Amino acid sequence: MERLEKENAELKGRVDAFEAMMVKEGLKPSANPPKFLKSLSEMSISGFVTASYFYDTSTPADRKSNGYLWNTSENSFSINKVKLTLAGPPIDKSKWDATYRASMIWGEDAAVVNTGGEVQGLEDLREAYVDLNIPIGTGLDIKAGQLISLLNYESGDGGAVNANFSQGYQWFYTGNGPSAGVQAAYAFNDVIDVKFRVQNGMYAGAIDNNTGKAYMGAVGIKPMKDLWLSFVGFQSHEAAGFSVAGASVLAGYTVGKLGLGTEFDYFIFDPSPASDAHFWSIGGWLTYDFTPKFGIALRAEYLDDDDGFGFKGIALGGRPGSAILSPDANGKITSVALTVNYKPVPNVKIQPEIRFDNTTYKNGFDGVENRFLLGAGVSYLF
Repeated sequence: MERLEKENAELKGRVDAFEAMMVKEGLKPSANPPKFLKSLSEMSISGFVTASYFYDTSTPADRKSNGYLWNTSENSFSINKVKLTLAGPPIDKSKWDATYRASMIWGEDAAVVNTGGEVQGLEDLREAYVDLNIPIGTGLDIKAGQLISLLNYESGDGGAVNANFSQGYQWFYTGNGPSAGVQAAYAFNDVIDVKFRVQNGMYAGAIDNNTGKAYMGAVGIKPMKDLWLSFVGFQSHEAAGFSVAGASVLAGYTVGKLGLGTEFDYFIFDPSPASDAHFWSIGGWLTYDFTPKFGIALRAEYLDDDDGFGFKGIALGGRPGSAILSPDANGKITSVALTVNYKPVPNVKIQPEIRFDNTTYKNGFDGVENRFLLGAGVSYLF
């Protein structure tokens, strides 16, 4: 009996060794799933598709609504955005851990919200970064890669995420696009957190054309469950003889079905040796959900370009002929947008909207100073 058991053990050992050799040589699948299958099982995939139609009462001759972000041609159906996001599992803050996130956006709006890095092959990239947790205190979070701005109340994802379909002027003129850099973030507790970022520049994108860097910091405060505030400061040497610095205050409050938000921005441009140019803006948001399927959103904003450096003559990304032009040296913009939010099913968002824009810049909106933009957008989120 002992001899038989010994022979069986030797036979089993030879079989195990043979199977191990087959697995190593790829002749037999391993009992453990391949690493790429494990990665796929942990990956989350999300995104949305957004389309719209809008009409501009100023009827611009070139069909490009000056200063208006989303629809590249007025009185035309638009495929605004197709967004795809790939993300790893959430980070475990109690240990050394890492994850990733990458988002791409295609469509008419891509040139405004993405990096603008056509030459580098990055024109479809919205964000892409490695996220590393260092187990210090509550967890020191380090992100490195292409990062979305710390500025602005609204998201660059537009109506799919925001309560208004159209994008406010503040998001573009007193904001900045994504840029490559590194960020450190730390939450002291549930009330206070801080972020510090170094990136290529305020308006550099993925690859800069100089060695200057932008420095941004933010302090987040959440004194109560439904109230949050963010204080942001920044300074950047963009190019030889040109720097920009400023600050921003963002806040949001929700009480029942009512939501309130605000944004204040102050920019100081230093086009040395010329004098400094000051540019500021303020905006407010009000939302109310009558039912889980039906709600309204109101946005009002004001931008003061007293030195004529903030938005006059600045074309929107990838859209020649879209700049606000005027013989005036300086001017202002006031805008109000009213949006209906209707969600017939959980994944669909329909947003009829009417928006009124006014500028003190003579002929600033394609030969007029006042215009209405009317239309609707629809988004499917997955």
